[in-house]
Amino acid sequence: MLIAFNKPFGVLCQFTDRSDPPRPTLADFGLPPAVYPAGRLDADSEGLLLLSDDGPLIARIADPRFKLPKTYAVQVEGEPQEAQLAALRRGVGLKDGPTLPADCRRLAAPDWLWPRDPPVRFRKSVPDAWIELVIREGRNRQVRRMTAAVGLPTLRLVRVAIGGVRVDGLTPGQWRQVEPAALAAPAVTAPRRRADSQSASG
Repeated sequence: MLIAFNKPFGVLCQFTDRSDPPRPTLADFGLPPAVYPAGRLDADSEGLLLLSDDGPLIARIADPRFKLPKTYAVQVEGEPQEAQLAALRRGVGLKDGPTLPADCRRLAAPDWLWPRDPPVRFRKSVPDAWIELVIREGRNRQVRRMTAAVGLPTLRLVRVAIGGVRVDGLTPGQWRQVEPAALAAPAVTAPRRRADSQSASG
């Protein structure tokens, strides 16, 4: 079984939390029993999280050796210049070593994207913009560190796709079952318009 879940902002990628008071976790969304996350998505990031009850499939999705493309829509602080985008395409140096080259391009402000709760805090004196970033690694907070390294701090981070599995049609907190074969499809770009939500939810 493979589940595509639209993880809301502020939700932990685990089923329990020992904090007092407890923070929101995956247990709050009625996911099928015995599924576990295939990789992680930080609490302050949103979008597609895959879960499965199949250990080898989880390993294939999460292991960077398989170089499964992960596509993100990233709102950044500042006005991206071609030199900054080119640096992301070449790969940037981080404290844990250089990244692999990434696919990167400017995006128009996504009209398909759900409102974030809480909203992003803006500074009127500082412009912001959206880029699409496709990476094939899975380092801790990698996208945020990559954009910061080229002078474009991340304001909002939404994972749009893993392989050919997309978050389209899922509002935050919703999930649906998908076919594992969809993972083998090419990396996809962000949807162009807001999709209707007619999927299964927990």
